[in-house]
Amino acid sequence: MERIVLEGGRRLNGRVKVSGSKNASLPIMAACLLVDGPCDIENVPRVKDLQTMCQMLRLLGATAEYQGQILHIDPAKFSDQIAPYELVKTMRASIYVLAPLLARFGNARVALPGGCAIGLRPIDQHLKGLKCMGAEVVMEHGYIHAHAPHGLQGAEIYLDVVSVGATVNIMLAAALAKGKTIVEHAACEPEIIHLAGFLNALGAKVQGAGTSRIVIEGVTHLSPVPHRIIPDRIEAGTLAIAAAITRGDIIIDDFPMEDLTALERKFVEAGIVIEPVDRNSVRVYRKDENLASVDIVTQPFPGFPTDLQAQWMALMCFAPGRAVITETIWENRFMHVAELKRMGADIQIEGNSAMVKGGRVLSGAPVMASDLRASAALILAGLMAEGETRVSRIYHLDRGYEHLEQKLAALGAKIRREPDPGI
Repeated sequence: MERIVLEGGRRLNGRVKVSGSKNASLPIMAACLLVDGPCDIENVPRVKDLQTMCQMLRLLGATAEYQGQILHIDPAKFSDQIAPYELVKTMRASIYVLAPLLARFGNARVALPGGCAIGLRPIDQHLKGLKCMGAEVVMEHGYIHAHAPHGLQGAEIYLDVVSVGATVNIMLAAALAKGKTIVEHAACEPEIIHLAGFLNALGAKVQGAGTSRIVIEGVTHLSPVPHRIIPDRIEAGTLAIAAAITRGDIIIDDFPMEDLTALERKFVEAGIVIEPVDRNSVRVYRKDENLASVDIVTQPFPGFPTDLQAQWMALMCFAPGRAVITETIWENRFMHVAELKRMGADIQIEGNSAMVKGGRVLSGAPVMASDLRASAALILAGLMAEGETRVSRIYHLDRGYEHLEQKLAALGAKIRREPDPGI
């Protein structure tokens, strides 16, 4: 096991580049199982979740190997129809292989998924969609057993709740299904638009991605094309908050401004400047010495991302006044609060809201990451805390951030990774 150790109090300055999107890469990798030949995917970050997905693809018989900066995926020997618990338990997005298995073979046996312990994340909407398309589904011994005896058929599907994962699985299933599939109440996230663009480049017929109504006309085959993954909007937001929290001044390259409009609005309210430098870069700095306290409510896209809630809470710990942070997506996504309080933060939880009384001086302390985004929040808080902060269980961080500590160090942070003697 390893930990992150950092000394607070240093302003960040310089230039940094955003890595490719983890959450966009995972559906694209699963989609490659539907293709009639090998695909080369650029800008895929080397993070643990994507390494796990590579293992999953290999276990199913496909090739998934990095060749320099390109991930090469060849489904030619894709044949196994079982996604085992040993891999699926570590990453929820493993459920994305369910649709390609059904589409290619008419059978699938996939373990129920795991991932960060941030709340109940049912897969009922995934299964509802597949059942509407003709699949027979049985849950037994911790596995999903799915069978499409007559192949997948186009259908009209209304999602009871907005679900990125369910929208992805239905899009993957519908790409090669017979007839037209209509998904109502679909997720609108940029990663959905990105997946639709990739599928269409392969020869699929997907319309409406980015709206609540997606229409997919099934085709008989998909042909390989090279592809480049979009920048990671959550990493971009995390780096921007790092600049704000340290009173820094940094330029962020490959910043997806159009995907972070909710964060941009909150920055303006808080007194943080985020201004374009050129087409793909922004400069982030504080307008005034003090931050303004700003409330947020997490919402599906285009609302404030739940994946930036913990980082925003860390920022508000340094803003004089009171900020109310309301989490509407995951019921257990305040586990970082106890760790921030160990550093001296004044935070009270009432239901699904956290009241942050900011402006206090935080002190470095040994803290423990509970999930991926919580680990980033604790590092952000440590950047401005007095003394040394030691963040344990950073395997969570490695699931979704590519060399975050190295990027922060290049901007002037005193931060290092070392073996954790306590674990």
